[in-house]
Amino acid sequence: MQNAFRFLLGLALAAPFFAQAQTGRDIGVVTKEVDNTTIPITISSASPELQNLALTAFNSHGRFRLVASHAAFAITFTSAGANQVTVAISKGSGGAPMASETVTGTDTRNALLRAADVAVLKTSGLRGFFGGKLAFVGEMTGKTEIYTSDLFFGDVKRWTNEGKQIIGPRWAPDGTRIVFTSYRTSFPDIYVLEMGSRRISLLASFKGTNSGGRFSPNGAQIAMVLSGEGNPEIYVGNAQGRQIKRLTNSPSIEASPVWSPDGSRLLFVSDAAGGPQLYLMPATGGSMTRLSTNISKYCAEPDWSAGDPKKIVFTAGVGKGYQVAVFDMGTNASKIVSNAPTDAIEPVWMADGRHVICTFRAANTRSLYLLDTETGKATRLSPSSLGNASGASYLAK
Repeated sequence: MQNAFRFLLGLALAAPFFAQAQTGRDIGVVTKEVDNTTIPITISSASPELQNLALTAFNSHGRFRLVASHAAFAITFTSAGANQVTVAISKGSGGAPMASETVTGTDTRNALLRAADVAVLKTSGLRGFFGGKLAFVGEMTGKTEIYTSDLFFGDVKRWTNEGKQIIGPRWAPDGTRIVFTSYRTSFPDIYVLEMGSRRISLLASFKGTNSGGRFSPNGAQIAMVLSGEGNPEIYVGNAQGRQIKRLTNSPSIEASPVWSPDGSRLLFVSDAAGGPQLYLMPATGGSMTRLSTNISKYCAEPDWSAGDPKKIVFTAGVGKGYQVAVFDMGTNASKIVSNAPTDAIEPVWMADGRHVICTFRAANTRSLYLLDTETGKATRLSPSSLGNASGASYLAK
């Protein structure tokens, strides 16, 4: 296992290739524990389409509980045009009106999801995430390609036709580009997809392996893993793949660089301690410091929350499999937050700093799930009709 880790971590590959997948089954919703702090709400709309999408959205959110009566809030959605939805919120069922707002989206479906985000904020204080976009690796064609969709897999679009293995699509902060790793030349190189023109350009193709590309919060830089000078090391270049600077210089293997929300630091994985663990260093270079997660001998695939900058989510080895864990830098404490009967891997944060999207990996299937890190509730997002889906990246809107 250690030798396999060194090879695969050196390529900075995604977790589906880190270890043998466990045998699993298709699951819809997994609940880890009972949450007594949910907000009871009712949802209504004269439009069956809006009603069903709103019910789907709020049923997936760990902070809310759908009820038939005795609700704390009654939320109503009304179509206000081709791409507008009005959300009205009352205190209690039939209670006094509390707020009303008309929201504009790219179409009616998107407007509903954005309106639902307004309702989330006004009733819970949490930032909404329903209106965001996903980029992910899908296998509808039998090959791994880049797809995008909304959070609930509406407006699914395929953007590549590589016919080669694709890994780790990651949004630019402004949503105009996606950086990814592809084996289109039989060796892993880093590419950038321009969403407006659909043009794919080569960003990094040096001797050895090139992978793990990740945009900085301002979109001006990209962190990546290159092995041209020996071991896989962390590098940073500009958004065009130039002015590349090496940041780590050790006999260990580094992988999976992630920027801090303010862009001042990099979080990454290294086996400097004998197994994969999480490390921090300044984004301009300097000493690397290990995060004492104290939860597993295998900690990989980190993501740093912009919604709650104290929190880092990552994949942790648990027994013979993998689960999602969260490290709180405020308390220096870690906890396992998923309870999947399969491997739960590749977690990425939603906008609220509470929910993540992760991949549930069974023996022959990979599906994307929304996971509430406070209750363990997991809701399947990717429909089985689309085949395997994994490696999600989330773009807040």
